[in-house]
Amino acid sequence: MGRPFDVRKAIVSRFDEELRFFRGWIDKPKAVGSIVPTSSITARRMASVARPERNDLVLELGPGTGVITRAILDRGIKPENLVSVEYSLDFVEKLREDFPGVNIVHGDAFDLDTVLAPWKGRVFDSVISAIPLLNFPVPKRIELVERLLDLLPSGRPVVQITYGALSPVPVGRGTYSVERFDFVIRNIPPAHLWIYTRRVGA
Repeated sequence: MGRPFDVRKAIVSRFDEELRFFRGWIDKPKAVGSIVPTSSITARRMASVARPERNDLVLELGPGTGVITRAILDRGIKPENLVSVEYSLDFVEKLREDFPGVNIVHGDAFDLDTVLAPWKGRVFDSVISAIPLLNFPVPKRIELVERLLDLLPSGRPVVQITYGALSPVPVGRGTYSVERFDFVIRNIPPAHLWIYTRRVGA
């Protein structure tokens, strides 16, 4: 008899999440890339680059309502090993409520020295980013990817979601390599996933 209530509760929860995301988009359209959250399918694909067996830190940029955060934890990353940087204070407050134990940082991902000060000198396993890079100038995108790769061992990835058909960080403009990771149709809008790595010795 409890099943109809559970379904209704899930629907209401999903509606609240999408409404919160839409409000974030209205308030700060430059900081939020889509009017609806990333699909769970896309989130799982992005989270697949993380290696829980290593017990290393994972950096998440732009967690929003926490769909990708949840997928990273479901992947097996310990909450204390996940650092999630979110620009919107409204999202930050809800993320801290929903994901106790995760390092939810309120700040600007383009100011990594400040937001990652507590982890200065630490190496991260991977970066999972939902920042709407297309809203920012190309030089700023390149600078961010280069800085993120400085945090990772050679060959480890920065995975980035975008809704354009081309890589938001252009090929041949830095010390990084670009690889198309996936195209997820079951996302609104359909999502392109890109991976940036730095070759050994670059």
